[in-house]
Amino acid sequence: MTTRQIILDTETTGLYADGGDRLVEFAGLEMVNRQMTDKNLHLYVHPERDMPEEAAKVHGLTIEVLEEKNAPPFAEVGRQIADFLRGAELIIHNAKFDVGFLNMEFRRMGLPTVEELGCTVTDTLAMAREMFPGQKASLDALCNRFSVDRSKRVLHGALIDCELLGEVYLAMTRRQFDLMGAAAEEKMETKPVAHTETKRSGKLKVIRADENELAEHGRYLDGLGEACIWSKTQMPSENGGTDA
Repeated sequence: MTTRQIILDTETTGLYADGGDRLVEFAGLEMVNRQMTDKNLHLYVHPERDMPEEAAKVHGLTIEVLEEKNAPPFAEVGRQIADFLRGAELIIHNAKFDVGFLNMEFRRMGLPTVEELGCTVTDTLAMAREMFPGQKASLDALCNRFSVDRSKRVLHGALIDCELLGEVYLAMTRRQFDLMGAAAEEKMETKPVAHTETKRSGKLKVIRADENELAEHGRYLDGLGEACIWSKTQMPSENGGTDA
């Protein structure tokens, strides 16, 4: 069964989904069989509240910028986002944060939560901490570790972060995929082998040495000298007996 995956990221007005902060940008890039498709969703969203200066410094989105982009409120795009996510595996860095904001926004509209939409969640932050214990696990650090070019990431942005995360996720799971792919390929290429029964007579055919071969063998033993015990024993004759 083909798994539909979505590389996902959001930007918000702050850190607390249950404290009045709102979502201001959503990006999701679809991936099927480890290949990006052309089914992506990128939206700017008006938070219907002020934008804290600290948040704007992170992602560069002020209320003025969002209004210039004609960003709609979440209520106008929430169902579109929910339909896009439905049934997919979501690949998210620090998934608790993004899922928390999406579920908060969905509940405000009376829409199903991420879990109720049938989504599963893979947290690349948790993956990185397990793979590299004690090491930095930020998206920037993982880009450096896997040689992913992040030169375009001047500010945090949902779309650019999704693009980087997609490359990081593929790099993090490449070995696992190669092992699974090799096993699947071997299974596909394995075909039943037809066995044919071979009847044996029960008698072994004995091919004995001829006179020339026996003479040559004798000369070889003579060349070994006194140390050769075989020259002191009886040699088999051509007719199956022994020669002195």
